[in-house]
Amino acid sequence: MSAMTGKLRKTMKAAGLASAFAIAAGCSPMDRYYGFIPPAEEIATLNVGTTTKDEVIALFGPPVSDRALQNNTIYYASSQFEIFGPFEPEEVDRQVLAIDFDGNDTVRNISRYTLEDGRVVMLDRRVTEDGINDITFLSQLLGSFGRIDAGQLLGEEP
Repeated sequence: MSAMTGKLRKTMKAAGLASAFAIAAGCSPMDRYYGFIPPAEEIATLNVGTTTKDEVIALFGPPVSDRALQNNTIYYASSQFEIFGPFEPEEVDRQVLAIDFDGNDTVRNISRYTLEDGRVVMLDRRVTEDGINDITFLSQLLGSFGRIDAGQLLGEEP
């Protein structure tokens, strides 16, 4: 009996140790990256006054925001979030590249902003509507009672 208790105790210790390692691994920070910022070497190839908007888009790809083209500015943005266990993700790095164009669609100014700059840049939010007009689950459930036909519940053919 004592040998079984010793084996059980060893098994419980091993299971506890494995659980502790699993919990520690699950709570290790993870990094998530969103968006795109062109490398500094490619940004250096842009010439103020000569590079056109079409050349910038061909070189870097489409901008983050379509609305920005109306203001004659292209934005490229990237963010890095650190996720630690069940806590809310924390943004640890953000970079925004703003390329301004003049009336002839040539580069006028190139600006780079980071999280430390604290400058707010309005970009388009692409949100797909779900079609539900703030109706709770209970309201949907109660609203469907009037549409139930007793004949359908009993399996009768109309």
